[in-house]
Amino acid sequence: MYLTLSWRNLWRNKKRTLIAAASVFLAVLVAVIMRSMQVGSYAYMISSSVQFYTGYVQVQGNGYWENRSLNNSIILDEQQQGEIAQISHVTSVVPRLEAFSLVSFGKVTKVAQITGVNPTIENNMTELKKRLVQGRYLTESPDGVLVAQGLADLLHVSVGDSLVLYGQGYHGVIAAAMLPVSGIVKFPIARMNNAMVFLTLANAQEIFSTENRITSLAIMLDDVRNQTSVFSTISSLVGDQYTLMTWEEMMPDLVQGIALDNASGLIMLVILYIVIAFGVFGTIMMMTTERTKEFGVLISVGMKRKRLIWVTTLETVFLAFLGAISGAVVSLAVITYFHYHPIPITGSAASMFEMLGVRPIFYFSIDPGLLINQAIVVLLITLATALYPFFFIKNLEPVQAMHG
Repeated sequence: MYLTLSWRNLWRNKKRTLIAAASVFLAVLVAVIMRSMQVGSYAYMISSSVQFYTGYVQVQGNGYWENRSLNNSIILDEQQQGEIAQISHVTSVVPRLEAFSLVSFGKVTKVAQITGVNPTIENNMTELKKRLVQGRYLTESPDGVLVAQGLADLLHVSVGDSLVLYGQGYHGVIAAAMLPVSGIVKFPIARMNNAMVFLTLANAQEIFSTENRITSLAIMLDDVRNQTSVFSTISSLVGDQYTLMTWEEMMPDLVQGIALDNASGLIMLVILYIVIAFGVFGTIMMMTTERTKEFGVLISVGMKRKRLIWVTTLETVFLAFLGAISGAVVSLAVITYFHYHPIPITGSAASMFEMLGVRPIFYFSIDPGLLINQAIVVLLITLATALYPFFFIKNLEPVQAMHG
């Protein structure tokens, strides 16, 4: 009886009910879209950054990250790499040999990072081939190097010229070679664009006398949420003889930036919740006060206050669920559309994104937990406003109410 009475009361005044439900609907819609854009941007930034070079997890030699020495390189044969690649949620494993060396052309000499890569595997992860601005991409042939555009400009070198590499190899062995420039690549980050040289892994191992050794194995995952489980599996597989590092450890600046932005975003979300609470409360208060005479008549003819309170509370519950569910459904449609059609960023803000190696777009998350959490919060805020009708009816004087 109470449920039927409450539902019928709502639709006695359709305009009033639709206004109240619309306030809850808009609250859910705004909260979900705001949080989806924020969380989605973080996920996209992390994905782009790790794909840009580091991977989600790296297998390294003990002590390598601190001094970046070839003496801390490791041997991971194809069987071991294959076992890691077979782990659930691992999408690719990328072996690299990284070293620092003098790079010369003519009378100009610079220090550069020399990176030995498997051309196909590296391109699958970092899309290095797309950064090619001149020449051709690396092949399995041992000859040829890719030079970052900034470094090529500093050395005044172009495609077809030969670079001289001179440095220190494994356990102090002299590493020297003269290699032709097969292509020039451009990076958005200046420190990479001014100091990167790529060659095939086999060629790098020969030049630096490391045979089958590598300095790191970058591992890509299908989703950052699977990182913990994959990390544990790899840790049990490789044991203590190698060091495992996550992207958080390799890119602390990105972690701090996301944490700072997330804190400010949560503050904005709290402010939004406060605005939502006042908006919904104002609507419920309007609905209650305009029915003062009605409540006075009902109490005068013998209806118990607790039953009237129960009916009005159920009305608020119906309104809350009506607005929250409809808001969640529409929000899901909106964020799903923008998930597959991200909003492009233009102007100076776009340049800042590109400098970080990230496409300038607003990316939206479609995580179901995000949608449910925001709908529940707004629902609880709406249900809390049911306290106003409770105290209003409890303290209502029937005679005064009937006289307005």
